[in-house]
Amino acid sequence: MSIDSTWIKASGADNSDEFVEMRRNGEMIEVRYSKQGETGDVLSFTPGEWDAWLDGAKKGEFDHLV
Repeated sequence: MSIDSTWIKASGADNSDEFVEMRRNGEMIEVRYSKQGETGDVLSFTPGEWDAWLDGAKKGEFDHLV
């Protein structure tokens, strides 16, 4: 699937000025820090990498980091 989309953020970030944004760009899922906008670095993930990360987040595997 190749879909290009605009940057989105989680609804929980609505009242915060610190959040990341994500989008689908071709075959990749991209993530950026909102404060840097268009000039900041972008991390790119394959759908498989993204799925693995989401699975770990849902299982609480990264909770000790916050």
